[in-house]
Amino acid sequence: MFVNSARTFVADAIRGLVASTADISWHPDPGFLTREEPLAAGQVALLSGGGSGHEPMHAGFIGAGMLAGVCPGLVFTSPNALQVHEASKSVSVGGGVVHIVKNYTGDVMNFSIARELLREDNIESDYVLIDDDVATERADGDGPGRRGTAATVIVEKICGAAAERGDTLADVVALGRRVAANSRSMAVALRACTAPGSNEPSFDLPDGEIELGIGIHGERGTSRVPDMPAQDIVAALTQPVIDSLGLERGESVIAFVNGLGATHPMELHLLYGELAEYLSDKGIEVARPLVGSLVTALNMAGASITLVRVDDSVLELFDAPTDAPAWPALVRDTVLGERTGFGPSFAPSENDSPRSEWVSDWMASWVQRVLTEEPALTDLDRRAGDGDFGTNMVSALEQVDLAQIRETYSAQTIFEAVSAAYLGHAGGTSGALFGIWFRQFYLALHAEDLAAITTAARNGLERITELGGARVGDKTMVDAIAPAVDALDNATDLRTGLTDAARAATEGAQSTENFTANRGRASYVGDAARGVVDPGALVIAWFFEAAADAVRG
Repeated sequence: MFVNSARTFVADAIRGLVASTADISWHPDPGFLTREEPLAAGQVALLSGGGSGHEPMHAGFIGAGMLAGVCPGLVFTSPNALQVHEASKSVSVGGGVVHIVKNYTGDVMNFSIARELLREDNIESDYVLIDDDVATERADGDGPGRRGTAATVIVEKICGAAAERGDTLADVVALGRRVAANSRSMAVALRACTAPGSNEPSFDLPDGEIELGIGIHGERGTSRVPDMPAQDIVAALTQPVIDSLGLERGESVIAFVNGLGATHPMELHLLYGELAEYLSDKGIEVARPLVGSLVTALNMAGASITLVRVDDSVLELFDAPTDAPAWPALVRDTVLGERTGFGPSFAPSENDSPRSEWVSDWMASWVQRVLTEEPALTDLDRRAGDGDFGTNMVSALEQVDLAQIRETYSAQTIFEAVSAAYLGHAGGTSGALFGIWFRQFYLALHAEDLAAITTAARNGLERITELGGARVGDKTMVDAIAPAVDALDNATDLRTGLTDAARAATEGAQSTENFTANRGRASYVGDAARGVVDPGALVIAWFFEAAADAVRG
């Protein structure tokens, strides 16, 4: 974490926010933020706030059409009553002040005291309480109730739009309470957050486990379970939300996938895709999508899912413009795409080569081995490169139809399909080089004899070295291919040739453990890659090993 000191962390961050945003002013004593441009006389002013560490909530939502001011507390600590009182007076322009308050004891208490002080000043005020977190929902109604979490920003957006169009204080409050009552959220953590000045996370989460029902202040969750696919995590978060809201088929919602601070946008969009499909299966319409890290918990790795039941009047306000710097530009409706990979589907071209049982066995065995060994390949590449090799292998080979390879495809069609899978579905250097390697087997394998396989391998080596520039000793797949080609050139029969090629390729792959890479991603880490077998060379060795096993069989 970037820190000057834990003591000045919040103040230093606020200084940067103000310096980078045109319409936000900082009032250091007692400490609050307002719009630089005052509201129109008589307009309702929205004020929110809470502990810092949830940015961009709340300061990022100061602007026309949203908040007039914000009271930031210390990290995960509510602002004090005097902050709220002075901020309320500062933003008041005669239409009254509405406090947007998350249901945490400190927030509720300090905003309440501030309203008592405002009554002494003859400033009309009221509040909307956000209590959307189903993880703390209790059937008996005891305890503090549901915590206020990600639904807060949706309420701020809708109430802000209503205030901007001139609604009265009573109308803004009634609208906010209706939206809050129709909002529910639930969150999951993959890794806990660490507060400024601390060397320990807020809770311990062992590898291979996730925390369901966490709060946005670094609190541990309501249950700890083994890690699971994103699709299952979305179901575990969404169903309690649906149940709490009593959502039924045909109803419409705003569907909000929120990152908790250390979750990549790609992960959030993956989660949204699963959420949209889950809701579609339930017959629940997504009227508006919202995806982004808007309500965070410092650097927590995790996400929350929020659903808000809506009608046309609420959507009109949700769609209204705002210049709040952190509010995202939105797509006004949502279409769920097909669950599919990138790249074209494979359609075999016309060729006259017959089906070959041993080639089918060869390639089916090799494909299955690469898919099975993906974790090991990823680990090798993480130690020697950038960690994407195993993923690229799987991205390609998951596209091929193993049943067709085993039972239907001709020898040429098998290599055509594998080449197309790499060229169309695997990214990076490995996708291109493996795609062109298998393309040579498709072009040369009119017969499955030693001459054809030797020609294919030699042509593949030439094309790879032309494209990538690698030579033997550069710690690449060439270190396995080149000795295999030499073995094939020196062979007199297919069985001996493939057996010798497999041995030579394996020895060549193992030799890369002692090399410093001169080509490929491993070259960027220099000597750090020494001691690691090149994963591309290893996959080529497996290719020739599978061929030798199949021809012997």
